[in-house]
Amino acid sequence: MSAMAFLLFFYTDVYGLSAAVAGGVFLVARIVDAVTDPVMGFIADRTHSRWGKFRPYLLFGPLPLGLITVAMFTVPGFGDFGKLVWAYATYVLFGIAHTVVTIPYASMTAVLTDDYQERTRLTTWRIGCAVAGGTVVTVGLGELSDWLGGGVDRFQVTMIAFSVVATALLWISFAGTEERFAPRAAQRLSLAKVTRALVANPPLIVVVALFTLGMLALTVRLTAAPYYFTYNMGRADLLGLYFGVTMPILLLGLIAVPWLSRRFGKAGGVRVGAVVAMIGAVGFYFTSPDNVPMVFVWGSVMAIGGAPIAVFGWAMIPDTVEYAEWRTGVRAPGLTFAEASFFQKIGKAVGGAGVAGLLAAFGYVANTPQSEGSLTAILWSMSLVPFAIQVLLVVVSLAYRLDEQEHGRIVETLKGRRDPAA
Repeated sequence: MSAMAFLLFFYTDVYGLSAAVAGGVFLVARIVDAVTDPVMGFIADRTHSRWGKFRPYLLFGPLPLGLITVAMFTVPGFGDFGKLVWAYATYVLFGIAHTVVTIPYASMTAVLTDDYQERTRLTTWRIGCAVAGGTVVTVGLGELSDWLGGGVDRFQVTMIAFSVVATALLWISFAGTEERFAPRAAQRLSLAKVTRALVANPPLIVVVALFTLGMLALTVRLTAAPYYFTYNMGRADLLGLYFGVTMPILLLGLIAVPWLSRRFGKAGGVRVGAVVAMIGAVGFYFTSPDNVPMVFVWGSVMAIGGAPIAVFGWAMIPDTVEYAEWRTGVRAPGLTFAEASFFQKIGKAVGGAGVAGLLAAFGYVANTPQSEGSLTAILWSMSLVPFAIQVLLVVVSLAYRLDEQEHGRIVETLKGRRDPAA
């Protein structure tokens, strides 16, 4: 969350990179990050340990991730070229360390339960806690950094505190879970087998597209928000409050997700959220930056609309794991989640680099009064661009066919295959 919401602003307004150069760092680092996802998924699926396939990475991965996060938000005492190399190196390493932890962590949903609705509830809790943590980061970053010392090193000091807490929470997750559903002992995964299982999986392809679009919309809004409050509104002091309002409201939206799943199905719930987000985007576009209350209102509406895809994407992925096993005989949750994460990170890369490119194209110059063109680009990033993405989200969701009834039939078939006597 800290990387999505603050890293571009850190690069341009603290670290000293131009918007165009920072956009290049985002694009390259996130593409490298995304490419490592399938590799990690394949490694996790082939892992055998006394702790299971995925839990070991929650034990050994958090500490390196915390250290590299601190380094990423550090301003080194190098020249311009050295600082550029540092930015590329730390962001690339952060992506790799993040992948080592998050791919196994996300994949655990498929091995904790095989119940269609229980996965939605489990994922709702997971995303809810993630949003709560994100709220602490986005709201508390400014205040905590000032309390811890402020100055050019304020991001570094704050990230040390956040990394210590994150490491402890991941270790608690390791200690408090148990992998209950595993592939058949005789399963031998090869690259050709898992590739076929991924390709011959239409529901997974649809979910991956939804994931990418949902993350793209979120990344664009989060990346543009510091610029909108700093330059369009001239109220950078309200950014923490804005996140402090919209992020908890997103939590309220999460409460409705299990009901949406029962009433409309997972794909239908995604469409409901997208329509709500579109309404918020239109309202935001037509609101004057001087109208602070309505900026908060329409930002909150967009946040509520983003809640369903944040949950349903992760809750739909494990359902496609059973679909692949039913159709191909291959069960590979690690690589399945990795494929989704790969394209989700492509969405992050395009979103972050896209905002940076749009700002550069319209003449953005950091820490100066902005031209009318750059102010317009920032406004578009907060409203019209997310609106267009949500339209695509609705269209793509119509192609998803793996509903609760179909998934139930597949699960029963698989149980018969695994234990014919049952």
